[in-house]
Amino acid sequence: MMMAMCTQLRPPHAGTLPQCHLNAPTQKVLTSEKTNSMSPEKKEIFKSLESWVSQSVLPLAKPVEECWQPCDFLPDSSLPSDEFIDQVKDLRNRTVELPDDYLVVLVGDMITEEALPTYQSWINQFDGICDETGASNSPWAIWTRSWTAEENRHGDLLKTYLYLSGRVDMHMIEKTIQYLIRAGMDIGTENNPYMGFVYASFQERATFLSDGSLGRLAKERGDPVLGRICGTIAADEKRHEIAYERIVEKLLEVDPTETMIAIAKMMNDNIKMPGHLMHDGRDPHLFSHFSAVAQRIGVYTVSDYIDSLEFLIGRWRLEKLEGLTSEGKRAQELVCSLSPKIRRLQERADERVRKMNPQFSWIFNKEIPK
Repeated sequence: MMMAMCTQLRPPHAGTLPQCHLNAPTQKVLTSEKTNSMSPEKKEIFKSLESWVSQSVLPLAKPVEECWQPCDFLPDSSLPSDEFIDQVKDLRNRTVELPDDYLVVLVGDMITEEALPTYQSWINQFDGICDETGASNSPWAIWTRSWTAEENRHGDLLKTYLYLSGRVDMHMIEKTIQYLIRAGMDIGTENNPYMGFVYASFQERATFLSDGSLGRLAKERGDPVLGRICGTIAADEKRHEIAYERIVEKLLEVDPTETMIAIAKMMNDNIKMPGHLMHDGRDPHLFSHFSAVAQRIGVYTVSDYIDSLEFLIGRWRLEKLEGLTSEGKRAQELVCSLSPKIRRLQERADERVRKMNPQFSWIFNKEIPK
């Protein structure tokens, strides 16, 4: 889902390095609690786009009857017991050679997916697009519910697969999920849909890339079924990425300055990953350790972060955007100059990650060597 990310970077300010977010529920999390309610005029923009959403965004949500379901990839529990057990044994045989570092990243992605209630609550707070009744016929609300329904399958499938593998400590994993949902997330979008849709565009692309990498590595390590699972989830994330990118592109057309400022705020301030408050009751720096392993095995790296930033700049044609106020032009210049600054700091960030030697409760307290 939008939310299955492995690495979090901070674009540089005054020479600071891209870094992992270290906040955990056991630490005080600083938040402005700013809501930034939009003016009636801005809300009217989103109201005016409802017909466009119906035509250009809702078709990217698949009808339920055309969607895959988690059971399609799992041992068939309706079979006689011996046949079902044989399928479980086959699954376990496929996963026996998966390295611990790979399992850590797969678990971390799954945990992030499982915090879906937080993400639906987050997107449903945005001014101008929220589901005011819980079953609203607004195209914005229909999209949010459709997106949530599709995303809900991802965590269900990965969690069951990992449970059947016998390779991980499900008790600690389930505690981590509970901790994460209780902690929520603080990603700096306020209740501003401009910033929210920019964040979702970046996040969905990052998730598409990380799931694709997990699928490739699973095949290389002898589990083609898991490879197909990750690839199938990645395909969902790609459709969702296209939807959110399309929304931002439309906002740049109808309100270029406000949208450009939102892009600058999100990209320059801090792209916090949705699982940045991840905690298992033991490791206060769990998310940064998880992120470091993902970086080391190439699932989602600093380079991927930069490539995503550059992709979106190109996708939205930000360098050529016209009709901006002076504030909008400053935001445009800032965003278009970010990636070279981050690339210059990439080697030092990689070196910091290589020095980490974390231990994970998810894999029975095993250590991931340098």
